[in-house]
Amino acid sequence: MIEARHLRVLRAVAATGSFSAAARELGCTQPAVSQQMKALETSAGTPLLIRTGREMRLTQAGEALVRHAAGILAGLTAAEEEVAAIAGLRAGRVRLVSFPSGSSTLVPSALAALRAAHPGTRVSLVDAEPPRSVEMLREGDCDIALAFRYGTTGAEREDWADLVVRPLLDDRLVGLVPEGHRLAGAGTVGIAELADEPWIAGCPRCRRQLVEVCEESGFTPRIDFATDDYPAVMGLVGAGLGVAVLPELAIETMRPKGVSTVAVEPAVVRGIVALTLPDLAQVPAVAATLDELSRAATR
Repeated sequence: MIEARHLRVLRAVAATGSFSAAARELGCTQPAVSQQMKALETSAGTPLLIRTGREMRLTQAGEALVRHAAGILAGLTAAEEEVAAIAGLRAGRVRLVSFPSGSSTLVPSALAALRAAHPGTRVSLVDAEPPRSVEMLREGDCDIALAFRYGTTGAEREDWADLVVRPLLDDRLVGLVPEGHRLAGAGTVGIAELADEPWIAGCPRCRRQLVEVCEESGFTPRIDFATDDYPAVMGLVGAGLGVAVLPELAIETMRPKGVSTVAVEPAVVRGIVALTLPDLAQVPAVAATLDELSRAATR
């Protein structure tokens, strides 16, 4: 295998015409130059220099190698500089996938802080709910997936056993009732008190969790409307068409009209996490993005 350091020695010998001159240019000893040239000729499998007295000239193979060496070394230098830039966060790319309420709350401040600290790092953002976002991470379509899960069952832990899991925050579900509702203004509402109400359900995972909590409280919710669009949920509640529960993150960026929020018991909490693969976690730009998402979650 031809090594880059041997190519540099060959170029120096070709340019200066002798081992001693090449040694002075390279800042090493003449025996070291001679040894590296022998190693290069062994790797090449053919003589590269013809020694006649004090003079040296390149063989045809030596000329060919010197001709290619310039491009090889230039390409290697460019690669080293690019890798150093990525390692030093002067450059880099991170593909982030997030669920919508995370995209509107945690992600903006995290990416703003990342850009201020590392302006050469570029981040792309795509919306996707888990489990699709987790599939995208495993399939190589993103570098970080912002996701959530309800509870901490063994099955859920096992689902993410191959991933690096960075916990960010606990996001509690909040009850939504119309402003004129009998429970509007109540500090805390037992979910069983809403047993006879029409419900507006959210995403499939949230809907499943809602049904489970309601059934544990002794009733099955009557779901009249189902939509993944959080503003639509609030609009339907505000119009008096039902009640709902939404994560606090979803409510944070909206000003619901005609809606009152109430704490719901038993408490339902979803854990917000950032996920990546073990190898990706070692990439400086990915690690920096994870750090900023953690900071954004505490603001």
